[in-house]
Amino acid sequence: MTGLIANALEGEFGDRFAVVGSGELLMGAGRDGLTLRGPDGRGLAAPRVAYGRVWTPGAGLGREIALLRHLEAMGSVLLNPADAVLACLDKFWQVQRLASAGIAVPETCMSAGGSLDALIGAGLPQPCVVKAVRGHRGEQVFLARDTEALRAVHGGLAPDTACLFQEYVDSSHGRDLRVVVVDGRAAGAVVRTASGGEFRSNLALGASLTPCTGRYPQGEDLAVRAAAVMGLGVAGVDLLFAADGGFTVCEVNANAGWQPEMRGITAALAAACRTRLTAAEDGPAPSGR
Repeated sequence: MTGLIANALEGEFGDRFAVVGSGELLMGAGRDGLTLRGPDGRGLAAPRVAYGRVWTPGAGLGREIALLRHLEAMGSVLLNPADAVLACLDKFWQVQRLASAGIAVPETCMSAGGSLDALIGAGLPQPCVVKAVRGHRGEQVFLARDTEALRAVHGGLAPDTACLFQEYVDSSHGRDLRVVVVDGRAAGAVVRTASGGEFRSNLALGASLTPCTGRYPQGEDLAVRAAAVMGLGVAGVDLLFAADGGFTVCEVNANAGWQPEMRGITAALAAACRTRLTAAEDGPAPSGR
């Protein structure tokens, strides 16, 4: 994925583009204001435009999010703002945002504390999908068809794992619609289909994909709206097929992934960077020394 993005942006911007790992940068704050240095100690100017690719499981407020906020404070324009990325890292936080904005999502429950028995008594959806609040690629996502299975799944999670309980959408078992949204339009879409009866349709778990950009305009429109609610310039929106023929939002990813078959996305990404760069060049330069 990094190679696809790097090749597209290097072709568009030449030596004005660079891939920089977060570990290669040292943030500073003091009498000189905010600074940025490389591993050799030399001062660096903040980039005018940046696209932060944040690895979901390991991202933290004290590391990657802090760097994104530091760049914003120094005047960099981020395709995906720090607060939007942070909101997407928490699956329940994003469901809260989407539901509050009237976006269709599966019925979802989460407790701030208390026993599983208390949650069951309060009325969890059954069957339900149990998800770790932080996770990716279908990891720590389980289907519990009844109370007994729910107890087994929940008991298998680490005691400190925050998790949510979500309505199981049977009509979308083993398939979903992934739409990649760039600057308010659907730049590419695929149907992902699981194999062997698996209910999760993540490619990392062996699912196949079928390009379908333009085939599901209702779903693409919903994905565009969801990305806007989350405040993302670039988003991978996973939609479930609803029983009534419509769609519901399963998840919005700030660290969107796509495949070479989705040919229009890299061009859309380059155009999004170009738009921001042109606007930034008309304004004051980001700070840095």
